[in-house]
Amino acid sequence: MQRREFLALSSAFVSGALFPDSIWADTPHDVDWLASVTRPPEKLLAPDRPLAPLLADAQGQPITTWKGWEVERQRLLQAWLDFLGPMPAKRPAVKLEVLDRSLVESPTGESCQRELVRYLAEDDELVEGYLLRPVSKQQKQRPAIVALHQTSRQNIAEIADIEVQKPDNQNLGFLLCQQGFVVFCPRCYLWETPPEYNIDVKSTVERFHQRHPKTIGMHKMLFDAQRAVDVLVSLPEVDPQRIGAVGHSLGAKEVLYLTAFDERVKTGVASEGGIAFSSTNWQDPWYLGAGIKSPDFKLNHHQVLALIAPRPFLVLAGESGAGAADGDRSWPYVAEAQRVYRLHQDRVRLGLLNHHQGHSIPRGVLVKLIEWLKTYTA
Repeated sequence: MQRREFLALSSAFVSGALFPDSIWADTPHDVDWLASVTRPPEKLLAPDRPLAPLLADAQGQPITTWKGWEVERQRLLQAWLDFLGPMPAKRPAVKLEVLDRSLVESPTGESCQRELVRYLAEDDELVEGYLLRPVSKQQKQRPAIVALHQTSRQNIAEIADIEVQKPDNQNLGFLLCQQGFVVFCPRCYLWETPPEYNIDVKSTVERFHQRHPKTIGMHKMLFDAQRAVDVLVSLPEVDPQRIGAVGHSLGAKEVLYLTAFDERVKTGVASEGGIAFSSTNWQDPWYLGAGIKSPDFKLNHHQVLALIAPRPFLVLAGESGAGAADGDRSWPYVAEAQRVYRLHQDRVRLGLLNHHQGHSIPRGVLVKLIEWLKTYTA
């Protein structure tokens, strides 16, 4: 498929007409397919290792109330932060240097202003990202999205729709800007070295550990994603109460942690990041490290999912397609975390949608991804 044909098809497929203004209503509501993605299979696969119970406190006593969970949540949160290691407690003020600016017109959705910006992630570390803003003016502040790119040489150029190599809907930043979101797409620290941004994981991780010798790589990704939220909340046109996050593959891993550890993020969609440790390369040093493979390691991702409760969160899965990271094997973690959601209210807004089309974002799933973000940032 030619690029022009793909862009036309993508634009038509996610055009404003497909998502009526009622989706932006102020009253609470849900996607009408919520039940289909929050209902676990009758028989769950066994997780890759036994999952520590969520609804039991440090003394092993059952947790039966949301107040009781909030106490346990703080304990779990601290346990994870201790494992991830320290990052700077004070983050620099947001000052954006605009390196490039262009107007991207859309015949079917909102046209977007796209800016390549540079800013401080840490006090001594500059990072670049693409900021996409809808051009049409409106009185109310807009919802906003942190859009985190997949593993790709094109990284932020791909997600911001500058270099899209194939029609797999990886230009999420631009597609969401067309739908009225202010979107920020930061570059992951693994591609921190210009000018070509060829990934050199070994040297990049070594430089990171020289700066932060006691910190896990995943905490750097979390920290940088939180800086992306800082960028969005610094913008006068952004409603700080209506921020979501989205990502595919590598980006989905970052979305999982960002949504869990930053309550400014009201909802997230993680596409094919892999919930189970064994489903992808979580043991690599730029993620969680080899320590997670130890039989004595007691933390697991059902806890991270539970830290998100009661905020809406959707896992997109592609199993049984080629290279898929999420699928039925992810359900035990989701189902366990749903128990925490039920303490808060009857309506569980933690779900898994398995499209069975591999490590991708099919067009029909893209529509639901956008609908989820529109619905739960309203």
